[in-house]
Amino acid sequence: MSSLFSQSPSLEQPRFVPMTRVEMDRLGWDELDVLLVSGDAYVDHPSFAMALLGRLLIAHGFRTGIVTQPRWDTTRDLLVMGRPRLFAGIGAGALDSMLAHYTAFRKKRSDDAYTPGGLAGARPNRACIVYTNLVHRAFPGLPVVLGGIEASLRRITHYDFWSDKLRKPIILDAKADMVVYGMGERALVKIARQLEQGVDPSGICGTVMVDEPVPEGVECEELPSHEAMLADPFLLMQATLTMERLVHQGNKWATQKVGNRTVVLAPPAAPLQQEEMDGLYALPYARKAHPLYSKNIPAEAMIRDSITSHRGCGGGCSFCTLALHQGRRISSRSRASIMHEVDRMARMPGFKGNISDVGGPSANMWGGWCTRTKGPCQRSSCMTPTLCSHFRVDQKAHLDLLRSVRQRRGIRNVRVASGVRFDLALKDLQALTGYLDDFVGGQLKIAPEHVCDHILRLMRKPGHVLFERFLDIFARQAARAGKKQYVIPYLMSGFPGTTDKDMHALALWLAKRGWRPRQVQCFIPIPGAVATAMFYTRRAPDGTRIPVATTDAERIRQHRILVPSQPSDRRMHKHTPGSACKARTKRPRHHLRGKGTPR
Repeated sequence: MSSLFSQSPSLEQPRFVPMTRVEMDRLGWDELDVLLVSGDAYVDHPSFAMALLGRLLIAHGFRTGIVTQPRWDTTRDLLVMGRPRLFAGIGAGALDSMLAHYTAFRKKRSDDAYTPGGLAGARPNRACIVYTNLVHRAFPGLPVVLGGIEASLRRITHYDFWSDKLRKPIILDAKADMVVYGMGERALVKIARQLEQGVDPSGICGTVMVDEPVPEGVECEELPSHEAMLADPFLLMQATLTMERLVHQGNKWATQKVGNRTVVLAPPAAPLQQEEMDGLYALPYARKAHPLYSKNIPAEAMIRDSITSHRGCGGGCSFCTLALHQGRRISSRSRASIMHEVDRMARMPGFKGNISDVGGPSANMWGGWCTRTKGPCQRSSCMTPTLCSHFRVDQKAHLDLLRSVRQRRGIRNVRVASGVRFDLALKDLQALTGYLDDFVGGQLKIAPEHVCDHILRLMRKPGHVLFERFLDIFARQAARAGKKQYVIPYLMSGFPGTTDKDMHALALWLAKRGWRPRQVQCFIPIPGAVATAMFYTRRAPDGTRIPVATTDAERIRQHRILVPSQPSDRRMHKHTPGSACKARTKRPRHHLRGKGTPR
């Protein structure tokens, strides 16, 4: 079998990864090897990190338990299953905890899709730091490993929008032993194995440590120090672009000085191969919340009937963190693996035959690969400014996969809720027609973000002319098929480089089409993103000065040009009959999307 699963002293997989001592006793476990702590509730579905990682560790013979959303004023919740033998793994959840709590205008959110009952407040601000301190109190001397989106994107000095300042690498702020960045399956298993052997973990790809010696003979880049970034803001941009390049090329170490400490970053872990992806998603997930919960978890309903076909994104949009976290290389599951999951879903009690999604960050990137064989890639995106000649994807094969899924016994309907990359879809009009005819219901999610080309270039999005071309094809195809179909465009206000004039240009374009957006996402500077460095430095990646709406008043003013009645992004608005537009709701999709949640 593949390397991720080879030579594994596997334990029998339980119905659920245990959360209580009673469950441990039923399994015959006298102690845990690994304790996973999460800011999200535990739903045993492969789109939820703790389910996937917990089952993977069990498959490797490590007795693993999960504690979710522990109270942070007591250690009692952490003690229910006793002290773990090897280490505690901590993640804030599918979202950065600050993003989970606050809107683009720094207003407190009242909802949390990853909490029983859907109410906010079950996790603390800066959850990785708080949970690490909690584990240190509960289990003195126990190694602590941070992972997930919050830790991954804060692995070096980063701009924190909510405090409006640069913060140190999270491993120093949290006083953790190690950070796992990116997709963590390989690193987590290696950490457990080394600790099992009595060896201090080191040199593991996809990890960050402090004051660790860099191996001799390896290529290593020195990032600007924390103090240098404080003195010269543009160094944050240089460091961000370097991190992006290192993740994509995947072959160099990096270091950053912070005072008298040195943060050491090993090269990123290699993307999972198809056989490894298949093995990971073949584990026996229950596809529902742990029975310990008495209230419904909104995210469970959102993602329960979806299937992850791949991970990684070649887009490299400057405001999105997917490429920095998951990588630009696409890791895809085999057709047989996906069909096996479809058959399992069809046999499950309560399944109604409707599959909400078969996709990933962009559904039509399934099976994508790069043909480049010489030299490191220097591009920041496989898609822009034009589609890279080395990027290949067979969209007809994806369409054929969707049709095969729909024909499976017990399946009534299949949709592509994760949306399609429209510039990629335009490269194969026959496949595009198939998507529109067969797998788009009344609405198709598309992400133009804006209409001004100078803003789109900063976003690393395709030019507006391509979006206009796509809309024309969409309208003709809907008319030919006699369907009432609508494009759901994701739109953004307040993006770095955007002026009020640019927002009026977008509003005028919408008005000419008779589109009335009810909700628009105001740009939120997420740690690690290139656009966040633009926001902080007031400069484009090439150093050119750009206008930036930085104050809440400026951001709200731009936002109201498109959404005059409500500056808040907390409310959901229904689609207006007769309108062909619906704007983004709630959190940025690159954090809320189940397919994009970090491991």
